[in-house]
Amino acid sequence: MTALSLLELVRVTQETDARMALDNARDLASHAEQWGYKRIWVAEHHNMVGIASAATSIAIAHIASGSRTIRVGAGGIMLPNHAPYIIAEQFGTLERLYPGRIDLGLGRAPGTDQIAVRAMRRSASASDQFPQDVQELQAFLAPAAPDQRIIAVPAAGTNVPLWILGSSNFGAMLAAELGLPYAFASHFAPDMLLPALDIYRSRFKPSEQLDRPYTMVGINVIAADTDHEAKRLATTQQMSFVDMFRARQGVSKPPIDDIETYWSPAEKAQAMRMLARSVVGSADTVRTGLQAFIDETRADELMIVSDLYDHQARLRSVELIAEAMKS
Repeated sequence: MTALSLLELVRVTQETDARMALDNARDLASHAEQWGYKRIWVAEHHNMVGIASAATSIAIAHIASGSRTIRVGAGGIMLPNHAPYIIAEQFGTLERLYPGRIDLGLGRAPGTDQIAVRAMRRSASASDQFPQDVQELQAFLAPAAPDQRIIAVPAAGTNVPLWILGSSNFGAMLAAELGLPYAFASHFAPDMLLPALDIYRSRFKPSEQLDRPYTMVGINVIAADTDHEAKRLATTQQMSFVDMFRARQGVSKPPIDDIETYWSPAEKAQAMRMLARSVVGSADTVRTGLQAFIDETRADELMIVSDLYDHQARLRSVELIAEAMKS
């Protein structure tokens, strides 16, 4: 059976601040583990006032402290922004605090704009070192050798499981070469989904971490009691994409009755292309849509993005999704 997991965006809204967004993420995790979700991840974004997960490892600790069994991780850490040694220390510490529950997904993009990259004192070319940085990080998380002069304390020996994230063939090829699980970001970049999965599966080399290919696929899912209500709730996410195109990213906005009044035809086309991998509707609609998606992708796990404005509506959406896939 295909596992269900969640990508939590830690959205700040017009009615909440960063603290409330982080507390809502923790509350979501505590409910999601009761509903059978396998893991909940947060992503690293910088210079975005509407997302409160920039200090990703700290956000993960906050979420993990409010739950008991669900795996909590990064989806992902944008490794070009950091020294692998520092990330090993952070996630090794998380593993010591929450043993057997921490995941470390790794991305090659900066997750921000060039102004923030400069503020982090990182080079725009740092992404060129991504494959080497992944292997360096992996080595710091492995048991230390007797003569090893630099050790990531307390990370050495934790073997925090690594994932490669991607939206193109590059990540698929790297994950396959290193024998790591692969997560594809089709919730916002769906174009290369099927070719990337084929490349990953056909080129996979077994490793100490993983003996066979394992794929996770991102998909937007918004569930409500009726198709009409779900489509209305989905306008929050649609508006956030339009605001991104307009370079006016801000806090999350409440849903509106008619999205056609918000976007232009060109913006609609661009948003719908990026949101092509979405299922929006009642439990029956969600069940049918997700089963078709699973049949098409053969994904081992779905990473659900349920980007709603109201926290209670989001909890209801996540619960309905779980119920739909169990029935």
